[in-house]
Amino acid sequence: MQNELTPIREGIASGRIIPYLGSGVLAATGAAVPSDLPTLAQALSSRVSVPHKIRNNFTAAAQYIENFKHRKTLKGIITELFSVKTPTPALMQSLADLHLPLIVNLWYDNTMAVALRDQADWGRIQGMSQSEHYGQWFGFYAPDGTLVDAAAAEQWKTVLYEPWGSIDPATNFLVSDSDFVEVLTEIDIQTPIPEIIQHLRKDKEFLFIGCRFNDQLQRTFARQIMKRSSDRHRAVIDGPLSKNESKFLEEQGIERLDIPLADVLNGALTSAPVPA
Repeated sequence: MQNELTPIREGIASGRIIPYLGSGVLAATGAAVPSDLPTLAQALSSRVSVPHKIRNNFTAAAQYIENFKHRKTLKGIITELFSVKTPTPALMQSLADLHLPLIVNLWYDNTMAVALRDQADWGRIQGMSQSEHYGQWFGFYAPDGTLVDAAAAEQWKTVLYEPWGSIDPATNFLVSDSDFVEVLTEIDIQTPIPEIIQHLRKDKEFLFIGCRFNDQLQRTFARQIMKRSSDRHRAVIDGPLSKNESKFLEEQGIERLDIPLADVLNGALTSAPVPA
Protein backbone atom coordinates (compact mmCIF):
# COMPACT_ATOMS: atom_id res chain seq x y z
CA MET A 1 0.00 0.00 0.00
CA GLN A 2 2.76 2.46 0.92
CA ASN A 3 4.45 1.97 -2.47
CA GLU A 4 1.10 2.53 -4.20
CA LEU A 5 0.68 5.84 -2.39
CA THR A 6 4.13 7.19 -3.25
CA PRO A 7 3.13 8.61 -6.68
CA ILE A 8 0.12 10.32 -5.09
CA ARG A 9 2.27 11.88 -2.37
CA GLU A 10 4.72 13.08 -5.00
CA GLY A 11 1.91 14.44 -7.14
CA ILE A 12 0.44 16.42 -4.24
CA ALA A 13 3.83 17.80 -3.18
CA SER A 14 4.65 18.88 -6.73
CA GLY A 15 1.30 20.59 -7.24
CA ARG A 16 0.29 18.18 -10.00
CA ILE A 17 -2.52 16.80 -7.83
CA ILE A 18 -4.95 19.35 -6.38
CA PRO A 19 -6.59 18.54 -3.00
CA TYR A 20 -10.36 19.07 -3.06
CA LEU A 21 -11.74 18.92 0.49
CA GLY A 22 -15.34 18.30 1.45
CA SER A 23 -17.39 18.35 4.62
CA GLY A 24 -16.33 14.80 5.51
CA VAL A 25 -12.87 16.00 6.52
CA LEU A 26 -14.18 17.76 9.61
CA ALA A 27 -16.91 15.18 10.18
CA ALA A 28 -14.31 12.42 10.48
CA THR A 29 -12.50 14.36 13.21
CA GLY A 30 -15.63 14.63 15.31
CA ALA A 31 -15.81 18.40 14.92
CA ALA A 32 -19.07 19.88 16.22
CA VAL A 33 -20.11 21.43 12.92
CA PRO A 34 -22.71 20.15 10.42
CA SER A 35 -21.23 17.19 8.56
CA ASP A 36 -23.24 17.28 5.33
CA LEU A 37 -26.10 19.09 3.58
CA PRO A 38 -28.98 17.15 5.21
CA THR A 39 -27.46 17.71 8.66
CA LEU A 40 -27.04 21.40 7.87
CA ALA A 41 -30.68 21.56 6.73
CA GLN A 42 -31.79 20.03 10.02
CA ALA A 43 -29.65 22.50 11.97
CA LEU A 44 -31.31 25.40 10.14
CA SER A 45 -34.75 23.93 10.76
CA SER A 46 -34.02 23.58 14.47
CA ARG A 47 -33.46 27.32 14.73
CA VAL A 48 -36.25 28.57 12.48
CA SER A 49 -39.47 26.68 11.89
CA VAL A 50 -39.70 25.68 8.23
CA PRO A 51 -42.30 23.53 6.42
CA HIS A 52 -41.90 19.84 7.15
CA LYS A 53 -41.40 18.86 3.52
CA ILE A 54 -38.21 20.92 3.18
CA ARG A 55 -36.60 20.31 6.58
CA ASN A 56 -34.03 17.97 5.05
CA ASN A 57 -33.45 20.06 1.93
CA PHE A 58 -30.71 22.53 2.77
CA THR A 59 -31.07 25.03 -0.08
CA ALA A 60 -34.87 25.04 0.17
CA ALA A 61 -34.79 25.53 3.95
CA ALA A 62 -32.24 28.32 3.51
CA GLN A 63 -34.47 29.97 0.89
CA TYR A 64 -37.48 29.81 3.19
CA ILE A 65 -35.55 31.48 6.01
CA GLU A 66 -34.19 34.11 3.63
CA ASN A 67 -37.69 34.88 2.33
CA PHE A 68 -39.49 35.00 5.66
CA LYS A 69 -36.80 35.92 8.18
CA HIS A 70 -34.40 37.97 6.02
CA ARG A 71 -30.97 37.17 4.58
CA LYS A 72 -29.30 38.56 7.70
CA THR A 73 -30.96 35.91 9.86
CA LEU A 74 -29.87 33.13 7.51
CA LYS A 75 -26.27 34.33 7.47
CA GLY A 76 -26.26 34.66 11.24
CA ILE A 77 -27.30 31.04 11.68
CA ILE A 78 -24.71 29.72 9.22
CA THR A 79 -22.01 31.80 10.89
CA GLU A 80 -23.02 30.54 14.33
CA LEU A 81 -23.01 26.91 13.21
CA PHE A 82 -19.55 27.10 11.68
CA SER A 83 -17.89 29.37 14.23
CA VAL A 84 -17.49 26.48 16.68
CA LYS A 85 -13.78 26.18 17.39
CA THR A 86 -12.42 22.98 15.90
CA PRO A 87 -8.93 21.46 16.00
CA THR A 88 -7.07 21.68 12.70
CA PRO A 89 -6.89 18.18 11.19
CA ALA A 90 -3.36 16.94 10.56
CA LEU A 91 -4.25 16.64 6.87
CA MET A 92 -5.03 20.34 6.56
CA GLN A 93 -1.87 21.37 8.39
CA SER A 94 0.21 19.08 6.19
CA LEU A 95 -1.33 20.57 3.05
CA ALA A 96 -0.66 24.09 4.35
CA ASP A 97 2.97 23.24 5.03
CA LEU A 98 3.46 22.00 1.46
CA HIS A 99 2.87 25.49 -0.04
CA LEU A 100 0.63 24.07 -2.77
CA PRO A 101 -0.52 26.23 -5.71
CA LEU A 102 -4.21 25.41 -5.17
CA ILE A 103 -6.41 23.87 -2.48
CA VAL A 104 -10.19 23.64 -2.88
CA ASN A 105 -12.41 23.61 0.20
CA LEU A 106 -16.12 23.04 -0.44
CA TRP A 107 -17.60 23.73 2.98
CA TYR A 108 -18.37 26.83 5.03
CA ASP A 109 -15.81 26.43 7.82
CA ASN A 110 -12.61 28.43 8.23
CA THR A 111 -10.35 25.54 9.23
CA MET A 112 -8.17 25.33 6.11
CA ALA A 113 -7.53 29.05 6.24
CA VAL A 114 -6.48 28.76 9.90
CA ALA A 115 -3.97 26.09 8.86
CA LEU A 116 -2.55 28.49 6.27
CA ARG A 117 -2.35 31.55 8.50
CA ASP A 118 1.38 31.25 9.25
CA GLN A 119 2.33 30.77 5.60
CA ALA A 120 3.54 33.59 3.39
CA ASP A 121 1.99 34.73 0.11
CA TRP A 122 -1.38 33.03 0.18
CA GLY A 123 -4.94 34.18 -0.19
CA ARG A 124 -8.47 32.94 -0.68
CA ILE A 125 -11.05 33.22 -3.42
CA GLN A 126 -14.67 32.84 -2.39
CA GLY A 127 -17.92 32.45 -4.26
CA MET A 128 -20.34 35.33 -3.72
CA SER A 129 -24.11 35.51 -3.68
CA GLN A 130 -25.68 37.54 -6.46
CA SER A 131 -28.32 38.78 -4.01
CA GLU A 132 -25.58 40.64 -2.13
CA HIS A 133 -22.96 41.25 -4.83
CA TYR A 134 -24.84 41.47 -8.10
CA GLY A 135 -22.55 40.96 -11.07
CA GLN A 136 -19.64 39.87 -8.87
CA TRP A 137 -19.27 36.10 -8.79
CA PHE A 138 -16.27 35.84 -6.47
CA GLY A 139 -14.01 37.87 -4.22
CA PHE A 140 -10.25 37.80 -3.60
CA TYR A 141 -9.13 38.09 0.03
CA ALA A 142 -5.65 38.61 1.43
CA PRO A 143 -4.73 36.72 4.63
CA ASP A 144 -5.76 39.69 6.78
CA GLY A 145 -9.23 39.67 5.22
CA THR A 146 -8.68 42.66 2.95
CA LEU A 147 -10.59 42.48 -0.32
CA VAL A 148 -8.04 42.70 -3.15
CA ASP A 149 -8.10 42.41 -6.93
CA ALA A 150 -7.22 39.62 -9.34
CA ALA A 151 -3.79 41.11 -10.00
CA ALA A 152 -2.88 40.73 -6.33
CA ALA A 153 -4.15 37.15 -6.34
CA GLU A 154 -1.85 36.31 -9.24
CA GLN A 155 1.10 36.84 -6.87
CA TRP A 156 -0.05 34.33 -4.27
CA LYS A 157 1.96 31.13 -3.91
CA THR A 158 -1.08 29.29 -2.53
CA VAL A 159 -4.70 29.89 -3.49
CA LEU A 160 -7.43 28.60 -1.20
CA TYR A 161 -10.55 28.33 -3.36
CA GLU A 162 -13.88 28.25 -1.50
CA PRO A 163 -16.59 27.98 -4.18
CA TRP A 164 -19.46 28.10 -1.68
CA GLY A 165 -17.88 30.81 0.48
CA SER A 166 -16.90 30.73 4.15
CA ILE A 167 -17.75 32.31 7.48
CA ASP A 168 -14.52 34.29 7.26
CA PRO A 169 -13.56 37.02 6.51
CA ALA A 170 -16.79 38.52 5.12
CA THR A 171 -19.51 35.85 5.59
CA ASN A 172 -19.85 35.20 1.87
CA PHE A 173 -22.15 32.23 1.35
CA LEU A 174 -23.89 30.41 -1.45
CA VAL A 175 -26.69 28.77 0.53
CA SER A 176 -30.21 29.38 -0.77
CA ASP A 177 -31.99 28.09 -3.86
CA SER A 178 -31.66 31.51 -5.48
CA ASP A 179 -27.92 31.66 -4.72
CA PHE A 180 -27.26 28.39 -6.48
CA VAL A 181 -29.68 28.96 -9.35
CA GLU A 182 -27.79 32.12 -10.29
CA VAL A 183 -24.45 30.28 -10.29
CA LEU A 184 -25.71 27.13 -12.00
CA THR A 185 -27.22 29.20 -14.79
CA GLU A 186 -23.73 30.42 -15.71
CA ILE A 187 -21.41 27.69 -14.49
CA ASP A 188 -21.44 25.63 -17.69
CA ILE A 189 -19.75 28.52 -19.50
CA GLN A 190 -17.46 28.94 -16.47
CA THR A 191 -18.42 32.53 -15.63
CA PRO A 192 -18.46 31.87 -11.85
CA ILE A 193 -15.07 30.10 -11.97
CA PRO A 194 -12.20 32.62 -11.53
CA GLU A 195 -9.67 32.74 -14.36
CA ILE A 196 -6.83 32.03 -11.94
CA ILE A 197 -8.55 28.77 -10.96
CA GLN A 198 -9.06 27.87 -14.60
CA HIS A 199 -5.36 28.43 -15.17
CA LEU A 200 -4.16 26.55 -12.07
CA ARG A 201 -6.28 23.46 -12.81
CA LYS A 202 -5.09 23.04 -16.40
CA ASP A 203 -3.87 19.45 -16.96
CA LYS A 204 -3.93 18.80 -13.20
CA GLU A 205 -5.51 15.91 -11.35
CA PHE A 206 -7.92 16.39 -8.44
CA LEU A 207 -7.89 14.35 -5.25
CA PHE A 208 -11.27 14.42 -3.50
CA ILE A 209 -11.10 13.93 0.25
CA GLY A 210 -14.15 13.92 2.49
CA CYS A 211 -16.46 14.44 -0.50
CA ARG A 212 -19.61 12.53 -1.38
CA PHE A 213 -21.37 12.83 -4.71
CA ASN A 214 -24.84 11.66 -3.78
CA ASP A 215 -26.50 14.98 -4.60
CA GLN A 216 -26.64 16.90 -7.84
CA LEU A 217 -25.28 20.12 -6.37
CA GLN A 218 -21.95 18.64 -5.30
CA ARG A 219 -21.61 16.64 -8.51
CA THR A 220 -22.17 19.75 -10.60
CA PHE A 221 -19.58 21.83 -8.78
CA ALA A 222 -16.99 19.06 -8.90
CA ARG A 223 -17.62 18.53 -12.61
CA GLN A 224 -17.32 22.22 -13.46
CA ILE A 225 -14.25 22.83 -11.29
CA MET A 226 -12.55 19.83 -12.92
CA LYS A 227 -13.38 21.03 -16.43
CA ARG A 228 -10.35 21.25 -18.76
CA SER A 229 -8.08 19.65 -16.19
CA SER A 230 -6.71 16.10 -16.44
CA ASP A 231 -8.93 13.21 -17.49
CA ARG A 232 -7.83 11.24 -14.43
CA HIS A 233 -8.71 11.96 -10.79
CA ARG A 234 -8.99 10.16 -7.45
CA ALA A 235 -11.32 10.14 -4.47
CA VAL A 236 -11.06 8.79 -0.94
CA ILE A 237 -14.59 7.64 -0.06
CA ASP A 238 -15.58 5.55 2.94
CA GLY A 239 -18.67 3.34 2.86
CA PRO A 240 -20.84 2.03 0.03
CA LEU A 241 -21.45 4.16 -3.04
CA SER A 242 -24.89 5.12 -4.23
CA LYS A 243 -25.83 4.39 -7.83
CA ASN A 244 -25.44 8.08 -8.70
CA GLU A 245 -22.01 8.22 -7.09
CA SER A 246 -20.77 5.16 -8.95
CA LYS A 247 -22.01 6.59 -12.24
CA PHE A 248 -20.40 9.96 -11.53
CA LEU A 249 -17.01 8.46 -10.67
CA GLU A 250 -17.06 6.41 -13.86
CA GLU A 251 -18.14 9.31 -16.08
CA GLN A 252 -15.54 11.69 -14.66
CA GLY A 253 -12.59 9.31 -14.63
CA ILE A 254 -12.34 9.35 -10.83
CA GLU A 255 -10.58 6.36 -9.29
CA ARG A 256 -11.83 5.43 -5.84
CA LEU A 257 -8.89 4.92 -3.46
CA ASP A 258 -9.27 2.02 -1.08
CA ILE A 259 -7.83 3.89 1.88
CA PRO A 260 -9.61 4.60 5.19
CA LEU A 261 -10.39 8.31 5.47
CA ALA A 262 -8.90 8.26 8.98
CA ASP A 263 -5.52 7.26 7.53
CA VAL A 264 -5.65 10.14 5.06
CA LEU A 265 -6.53 12.61 7.81
CA ASN A 266 -3.52 11.36 9.74
CA GLY A 267 -1.16 12.12 6.88
CA ALA A 268 -1.04 8.94 4.77
CA LEU A 269 -1.15 10.97 1.56
CA THR A 270 0.81 14.03 2.61
CA SER A 271 3.90 12.65 4.30
CA ALA A 272 6.33 9.85 3.61
CA PRO A 273 6.08 6.78 5.83
CA VAL A 274 8.55 6.44 8.67
CA PRO A 275 10.98 3.58 7.95
CA ALA A 276 10.42 0.51 10.12
